[in-house]
Amino acid sequence: MKKKILLSASVFHALNDATTVVVPMVFPLLFGRGSLITSYSQIGLLSNLGLLTTLFVQFLVVKLSCHIEYKTLLLWSFLGICASLVSVTLASSFATLLIFFLFMRVVTSVYHPVVIAWISKSQPASGLDHAMGIQSGSGNIGVLMAFLSVGYLAQRWDWKMPLFVWAVLCVALGTFGYLVIRNVSSKGEVKPSLHVHSWMKVLRQVRHLIPGFIFGGMGWSVTIYYAPSLLNHQFSVPIGQTGLYLSLWIALGTVSGYGYGFLSRRFGRRTVFLASIGVAAVSLAAIGLAPGRWVAVAGLLVFGVFLLMTYPSLHTFVGSGVPHGDQTQAFSWVSNIQILSGALVALLAGVLSDRFGIRAPFFLASGLAAACFLYYALPRGARALAGASQ
Repeated sequence: MKKKILLSASVFHALNDATTVVVPMVFPLLFGRGSLITSYSQIGLLSNLGLLTTLFVQFLVVKLSCHIEYKTLLLWSFLGICASLVSVTLASSFATLLIFFLFMRVVTSVYHPVVIAWISKSQPASGLDHAMGIQSGSGNIGVLMAFLSVGYLAQRWDWKMPLFVWAVLCVALGTFGYLVIRNVSSKGEVKPSLHVHSWMKVLRQVRHLIPGFIFGGMGWSVTIYYAPSLLNHQFSVPIGQTGLYLSLWIALGTVSGYGYGFLSRRFGRRTVFLASIGVAAVSLAAIGLAPGRWVAVAGLLVFGVFLLMTYPSLHTFVGSGVPHGDQTQAFSWVSNIQILSGALVALLAGVLSDRFGIRAPFFLASGLAAACFLYYALPRGARALAGASQ
C-alpha cells in the first residue's frame, strides 16, 4: 500500500506542479505582445491573488479530507486541472485571465496539505527521508517538463498550444495516478479536530519552521513569475531558450531533491538545510548583479540545486516532529505559510520591477534568504532545529 501511495503521489505531484508553471510561463509572451498583460504589476497581482486563493482553499481541503476519501479529492483535482488549462485559452481580457487563473489555483490546492501528510503517515520512520525526496523530486520533474516544453511549443505555434498539450497530458497522467490508488482507502486515517484551538496547537508545533517555509515560498515565486521575464526581457533570451534554462534549473534541483536522503544521512538534516539557504542567498545576489546572461543563468542553476533541497528538508522536519494525528493540519499550515510568503513577495516584486527594473525581485529574495540563514545559524534558531534534526 505504501508503495502505491508513493507512486500515485509522485505522479500527481508532477502533474500538479507542472500545471502551476505552464500558465505563468506564457505571461512574458502576453506581456511582450501587450495582450491581456501590460505591466509587471499585473503579473504580481495574478501571482498574489492566485497564491492567496490556494491558501484559503487548502484550509477547506483539510476539512473536506475528514469526510471524503483522499483518492476522490485527487480525482476532482486532476479533472479540474484539465479544465482549467483549456479555460485559460479562452481569456479575452485581463479580468477573464485572472478568473481562469484563480480557478487553476483552486484545483491545484489539493495535493500539498493532504497527500504529503498521507505519505508521511504511510512510510516507516527509517524511510521518511527517502520518501520525501522521491515525492519532492517527482514534482520537480513535472516542472522540468513544463519549462522544457512550453517555450518551444509557444515559439513554434502560439501561446495557447502549450496549454492544450498539457491538458491532454493531464488526462493521461491523472487517470494513471488515480488507477494506482483506486483500491487504497484513507478511511482508517486519524481525522484531526478542526477547532480553532486545534489549529493553533499545531501551529505552535511547527512555529520554528516558519522562516524556512517563508524562504521556500519566496524563492519559488520569484523564480516562477520573474525569472522568465528577466531572461527574456533583460537579456533578450528567446522564450524557447528561456524555457530550456529554467528546465535545467529544475533538473538540477530534481537531482538534489532525489539525493536529499543520502546527503541527510551523510551530513545531517540541519547541516544540509542550513547550507542550502546560505548558498541560495549568494546565488540570488549573483542573479541580480549579473552583467550578462551567462552569469544570470549560472546563478539561477546554482539556486535551483539548493532551493529545491530545502523542501524535502522542511517536510522531513514536520514529518518527524509532529504526531501523526496532527500532520494533515501541520502540512496545511506550512504549505499555507509558504504560499502566503510567496504571494506577498510576488506582489511586492511586481511593484519593484516596474519602479526599479526586473532585477529587483532577486535582490529582494537574496536579502530575505540571508535573514533566514542568520536566524537558523544563530543560537535560538539552531536550538529550534536541533530536536527535528535527529
